[in-house]
Amino acid sequence: MALVLGACAGQQPLQPYDLVITHANVVDVEAERVLPDQTVCIAQGQIRRVQKSGTRTIAAKQTIDAQGKYLIPGLWDMHVHFRGGDSLTTANRNLLPLYLAHGITTVRDAGGDLTPAIFSWREQMAAGKLAGPRIYTSGPKLDGPRATWAGSLVVESPAQIEQALDSLQRLKVDYVKLYESTISREAFLGAIASAEKRGLTTTGHMPYTATLREAVESGLDASEHLYYVFKACSAIEDSITTAIRNSQTSSKPLGLFAVLPAIYRTYDAATAARTYRMLAKHRTAVVPTLHIQKVLAELPDTDHARDTLLAYIDPKIQATYARRIASARAQSAATRAFNKQLGARFMSMVPQMQAAGVTLLAGSDSGPFNSYVYPGASLLGELVLMVQAGLTPAQALKTATVNGARFLKADQRSGTIRAGKDADVVLLNANPLQNISNLRGIHTVVARGQVYTAADLRQMVRAVKHR
Repeated sequence: MALVLGACAGQQPLQPYDLVITHANVVDVEAERVLPDQTVCIAQGQIRRVQKSGTRTIAAKQTIDAQGKYLIPGLWDMHVHFRGGDSLTTANRNLLPLYLAHGITTVRDAGGDLTPAIFSWREQMAAGKLAGPRIYTSGPKLDGPRATWAGSLVVESPAQIEQALDSLQRLKVDYVKLYESTISREAFLGAIASAEKRGLTTTGHMPYTATLREAVESGLDASEHLYYVFKACSAIEDSITTAIRNSQTSSKPLGLFAVLPAIYRTYDAATAARTYRMLAKHRTAVVPTLHIQKVLAELPDTDHARDTLLAYIDPKIQATYARRIASARAQSAATRAFNKQLGARFMSMVPQMQAAGVTLLAGSDSGPFNSYVYPGASLLGELVLMVQAGLTPAQALKTATVNGARFLKADQRSGTIRAGKDADVVLLNANPLQNISNLRGIHTVVARGQVYTAADLRQMVRAVKHR
């Protein structure tokens, strides 16, 4: 049996378990199957035993009868943001319950300017003083001079790269995030190579002055979004890259959005297949973020004023949406049509990467400045789109559980339901392997061994509602 007992199997503990979940249908995400009628024993925030349910009573402080329900590992959102400066610290903190309410027990913060606050929240959550998901963070992003995002570390020279990485290691961040707003090709590739020598995980946006192969061969561990993989699927990627480099000294340098139509026209299936094989060979993961691309593409034509989830977003965060909204309203009809075509192309790439063996990670990109991409709900939207794109529900679920934990080297303690793993699990009313939308039917969330019933989650979320 894939789910084995812990070292203490067959022995009753001296003290009752904190929680015993009986008669559960345990979803074995790795094997893509359901193990019926299982009992899961939890103590001190850890899964201690997983076994077939029997007639013998197991001593427990709390018992949940999960007859007819499905137990999955807690979900991982592998791309979120906590940012906006000191004035938005509280507003960001108040987003944390929204993740738990949607079954997300771990998130990966993809860079911002609230690193001290994030470390404080982590301490509070570990002490049981704050409800929220476990947070892995990159801390400040690496970028060039006059970067788009506040708090970014400027890297131009080799010395600055080493100083920035020294700084991140002193902060004890979980990985390194690179951004492409002004970073040079040389600094981008140099930072990846230097981080690789230090054993640091790197992910990021990629300047179009570099090719995906150069980044991957330098040691890039994951590409955020699909724009950069998409460029590598062009039959003339080298020519496009050269044109972008040559334009950097002109008054109108070419950027990502200027060349996307050319990339779209020169997309080549054989080139794409080679690109996916390269990513798989080098074990470079991809975070597709289909949901935010769809939301933003539809922004010019969608009225979000009556979104039910908008009431849970602080007005200060809502104010950060203005820039994207104004940009969307200024788009031409041709641009709007192209963005929807691009979304369809991105959807087609996902099952092809899956079939090629590329590691896919589910990420929502929720957080301030990303208009109407709601924490929690957006990850479920991402998984639904992955299935619509062609993944099976089991494959989609893996991107938000097993793959996330493995990418952040946490698979020894998370991502599956096994003895010895963290007690981060979600009890669902229906089978997510039959319909991925069943992830929305949450009965109970267990995070760090703490039990949150559906009623608890509703009350927790109501507390942050803004009227």
